[in-house]
Amino acid sequence: MSAPKILIVDDEPHMLRVTEFSLRRGGYQLIIGRNGREAIELADLEQPALIVMDVLMPELDGLSALRLLKQSPKTANIPVIMLTARGHVMTRQDAADSGASLFLTKPFSPNQLLTEAKRLIDAQSTPPA
Repeated sequence: MSAPKILIVDDEPHMLRVTEFSLRRGGYQLIIGRNGREAIELADLEQPALIVMDVLMPELDGLSALRLLKQSPKTANIPVIMLTARGHVMTRQDAADSGASLFLTKPFSPNQLLTEAKRLIDAQSTPPA
């Protein structure tokens, strides 16, 4: 069985590298997008087990992309971890209301990201009792 796919979406090259490095240690297949429009296209095409997405991005921001992903039957059940900078006004409630599974503030712990990614992917692949 092949490793689960994770879609990482961020327009900042440094954050992409940090996120990639964190998740690569888990043995996941990584797909990279650079804005909300790419997030929607790649999620629809690749059907990843998890999406890790920044909030502030060009073309289509992360929250708008998240809402669109949750409206599509093909992508509605994919868990999404939202990443945002400390100074951003978005609250955890905003992220939850939009359908995010988790909200992490940058800079985040690479170990925490990997742990949470594994937890969300495992929870999705485990049938309910």
